[in-house]
Amino acid sequence: QVQPVESGGGSVQAGGSLRLSCAASGVTYCRYALSWHRQAPGKEREFVSVIDSDGSTRYADSAKGRFTISQDNAKNTVYLQMNSLKPEDTAMYYCKIVVPYQWGCSAAVAGSYWGQGTQVTVSS
Repeated sequence: QVQPVESGGGSVQAGGSLRLSCAASGVTYCRYALSWHRQAPGKEREFVSVIDSDGSTRYADSAKGRFTISQDNAKNTVYLQMNSLKPEDTAMYYCKIVVPYQWGCSAAVAGSYWGQGTQVTVSS
Protein backbone atom coordinates (compact mmCIF):
# COMPACT_ATOMS: atom_id res chain seq x y z
CA GLN A 1 0.00 0.00 0.00
CA VAL A 2 1.29 3.44 -0.94
CA GLN A 3 1.64 5.73 2.04
CA PRO A 4 3.20 9.18 1.94
CA VAL A 5 4.46 10.33 5.32
CA GLU A 6 5.34 13.98 5.88
CA SER A 7 7.69 15.35 8.51
CA GLY A 8 9.70 18.47 9.24
CA GLY A 9 7.01 20.99 10.02
CA GLY A 10 7.29 23.37 12.93
CA SER A 11 7.20 26.95 14.07
CA VAL A 12 9.67 29.56 12.87
CA GLN A 13 9.93 33.30 12.71
CA ALA A 14 9.55 35.19 9.47
CA GLY A 15 12.69 34.92 7.40
CA GLY A 16 13.50 31.50 8.77
CA SER A 17 13.76 28.15 7.02
CA LEU A 18 12.27 24.71 7.28
CA ARG A 19 12.79 21.51 5.34
CA LEU A 20 9.83 19.24 4.86
CA SER A 21 10.24 15.59 3.97
CA CYS A 22 7.84 13.18 2.36
CA ALA A 23 8.76 9.52 2.50
CA ALA A 24 6.92 7.27 0.08
CA SER A 25 6.45 3.65 0.92
CA GLY A 26 5.01 1.02 -1.38
CA VAL A 27 6.35 2.55 -4.61
CA THR A 28 9.47 0.49 -5.19
CA TYR A 29 10.09 -0.02 -8.91
CA CYS A 30 7.36 2.50 -9.75
CA ARG A 31 7.69 5.92 -11.31
CA TYR A 32 5.66 8.59 -9.62
CA ALA A 33 5.18 12.31 -9.28
CA LEU A 34 5.22 13.88 -5.86
CA SER A 35 3.75 17.25 -5.11
CA TRP A 36 3.38 19.50 -2.11
CA HIS A 37 0.17 21.34 -1.36
CA ARG A 38 -0.88 23.50 1.53
CA GLN A 39 -4.07 24.57 3.19
CA ALA A 40 -4.44 27.52 5.51
CA PRO A 41 -7.41 27.82 7.86
CA GLY A 42 -10.51 28.91 5.98
CA LYS A 43 -8.83 28.56 2.60
CA GLU A 44 -8.79 25.97 -0.12
CA ARG A 45 -5.89 23.60 -0.54
CA GLU A 46 -3.39 25.00 -3.02
CA PHE A 47 -0.52 23.66 -5.07
CA VAL A 48 3.01 24.53 -3.95
CA SER A 49 5.47 22.45 -5.96
CA VAL A 50 5.87 19.17 -7.83
CA ILE A 51 8.70 16.94 -8.93
CA ASP A 52 7.97 14.49 -11.71
CA SER A 53 9.53 11.07 -12.21
CA ASP A 54 11.95 12.56 -14.75
CA GLY A 55 13.17 15.07 -12.18
CA SER A 56 11.45 18.09 -13.69
CA THR A 57 10.03 20.55 -11.20
CA ARG A 58 7.37 23.23 -11.07
CA TYR A 59 6.49 25.80 -8.46
CA ALA A 60 3.59 28.02 -7.58
CA ASP A 61 4.38 31.69 -8.04
CA SER A 62 4.29 32.11 -4.27
CA ALA A 63 7.07 29.53 -3.90
CA LYS A 64 9.38 30.52 -6.73
CA GLY A 65 12.75 31.74 -5.57
CA ARG A 66 12.15 30.68 -1.98
CA PHE A 67 11.28 26.97 -2.03
CA THR A 68 13.25 24.14 -3.59
CA ILE A 69 11.93 20.64 -4.18
CA SER A 70 14.36 17.75 -4.49
CA GLN A 71 14.37 13.98 -4.23
CA ASP A 72 16.51 11.16 -2.93
CA ASN A 73 15.54 8.21 -5.08
CA ALA A 74 17.44 5.75 -2.94
CA LYS A 75 15.28 6.69 0.03
CA ASN A 76 12.07 7.33 -1.94
CA THR A 77 11.97 10.66 -0.18
CA VAL A 78 11.19 14.12 -1.51
CA TYR A 79 12.21 17.28 0.28
CA LEU A 80 10.81 20.78 0.23
CA GLN A 81 13.37 23.31 1.38
CA MET A 82 11.58 26.47 2.38
CA ASN A 83 13.60 29.63 2.88
CA SER A 84 12.64 33.24 3.60
CA LEU A 85 9.41 32.06 5.15
CA LYS A 86 6.57 34.53 5.53
CA PRO A 87 3.57 34.53 7.86
CA GLU A 88 1.39 33.83 4.83
CA ASP A 89 3.19 30.52 4.39
CA THR A 90 1.49 29.32 7.56
CA ALA A 91 -0.57 26.27 6.65
CA MET A 92 -0.85 22.53 6.86
CA TYR A 93 1.43 21.11 4.21
CA TYR A 94 0.41 17.92 2.44
CA CYS A 95 2.34 15.55 0.23
CA LYS A 96 0.60 13.88 -2.69
CA ILE A 97 1.90 10.97 -4.72
CA VAL A 98 0.53 10.10 -8.14
CA VAL A 99 1.47 6.73 -9.55
CA PRO A 100 0.46 6.21 -13.19
CA TYR A 101 -0.20 2.83 -14.71
CA GLN A 102 3.15 1.61 -16.00
CA TRP A 103 5.09 -1.42 -17.03
CA GLY A 104 6.87 -3.14 -14.16
CA CYS A 105 4.70 -1.62 -11.46
CA SER A 106 1.70 -3.38 -9.99
CA ALA A 107 -1.58 -2.02 -11.32
CA ALA A 108 -2.84 -2.12 -7.75
CA VAL A 109 -0.38 0.64 -6.89
CA ALA A 110 -1.61 3.10 -9.54
CA GLY A 111 -3.55 6.02 -8.11
CA SER A 112 -3.29 9.19 -6.03
CA TYR A 113 -2.36 9.23 -2.38
CA TRP A 114 -2.32 12.01 0.20
CA GLY A 115 -0.30 12.17 3.38
CA GLN A 116 -1.66 13.27 6.73
CA GLY A 117 0.02 16.66 6.61
CA THR A 118 2.57 18.55 8.66
CA GLN A 119 1.93 21.96 10.18
CA VAL A 120 4.07 24.96 9.32
CA THR A 121 3.62 28.11 11.38
CA VAL A 122 5.49 31.31 10.61
CA SER A 123 5.29 34.15 13.09
CA SER A 124 6.00 37.78 12.32
